[in-house]
Amino acid sequence: MVRVDCDVHNYWDSADVLLPYLAPEWKDYYVRGEKPGTAGSLPYANRPYMLAEGFKRMDIDAENMAGWIKLTQAHLDLYKIDYGILTSDEPLEVSTLSNPYYAAGIVSAYNDWQQDVWLTADARFKGSIVISPTDPGLAAKEIRRMGGNQNMVQVLSSEGSQMPYGNPFYHPIYEACNEVGLPFAIHLGGHGGINNICIANGPLTFSWEAHALLAQGAMTHLSSMIAHGVFEKYPDLKFVITECGVTWIAPLLWRLDADYKALKKETPWLTMLPSEYFRRNVRVATQPLEQPENKKLLWAMLEAMYANETLMFASDFPHWDFDDIHKLNLPPEIEPNVHGLTAMKTYTRLPQPPAQSIAAE
Repeated sequence: MVRVDCDVHNYWDSADVLLPYLAPEWKDYYVRGEKPGTAGSLPYANRPYMLAEGFKRMDIDAENMAGWIKLTQAHLDLYKIDYGILTSDEPLEVSTLSNPYYAAGIVSAYNDWQQDVWLTADARFKGSIVISPTDPGLAAKEIRRMGGNQNMVQVLSSEGSQMPYGNPFYHPIYEACNEVGLPFAIHLGGHGGINNICIANGPLTFSWEAHALLAQGAMTHLSSMIAHGVFEKYPDLKFVITECGVTWIAPLLWRLDADYKALKKETPWLTMLPSEYFRRNVRVATQPLEQPENKKLLWAMLEAMYANETLMFASDFPHWDFDDIHKLNLPPEIEPNVHGLTAMKTYTRLPQPPAQSIAAE
């Protein structure tokens, strides 16, 4: 069975590793400028709530960069994962910075560092072109700059944004994704600074309530991408939703379909039902997959969201809410697709794994 982990966080010792890769003007900005947050970490605008468990699992830590690479390799070894899609960590927070030019400079440096350090360490590691959506023109430029690198398998942005992602403001990003042939993915994050409005009604107080409500921004973006006709304009574009939960999707699609039928004169450019666009263009990572006591309730929701075609495994390694591929409680008949086959179709740059890997189970 092919296995692809669509959410593997790759760490660094500190953001200072970016210094050799930063353009001179941004290097001076970084060295001499104010750094909110943890000393030595990537500058970001703080969330209103503090994470009660941090990010990492308490049983996993490394003393240096080489140690993080070894721990990540051990994760792939333990679960017999053929490819791990690297999703960064702190770099996603650049979307909270008010200066879009500085943000673009930071992610550009990160993408080069990722290639030099992580993507050369193990052929199973595959990269994400991290962008800041705050200036779509600069984001598109970065996508085209890195898009020829065959180790990069998707474009990645934070869930936190200044407006819903279907807005034409962001279409230069999708134009660039379409041009280089890469999916556009969003990952939970960016919920601070200029982007705290992605949680309905304003900032939250506690990390556990924020974690429980992590789907809110993704709901907005999915509806917006469909309604604004992104998938009509770019019918081959795949939109990947990462770390935003799963079981909210079916009820949202039911509502979108019903309201579209009643009010479709508002969006005459659409030619299919919202659920049909979702099935064709949207892919969703499992973590954190909801786990009701009665697994049949989960299975019903998975069937309603076409999980055999749209769902892809993600562990969120090495975060505290990590998902074990053996404990997802999936219907057995969809496991091959969820574990890796759907990801192989979505991330078209992934080479077919060796035959012995596929037959390992």
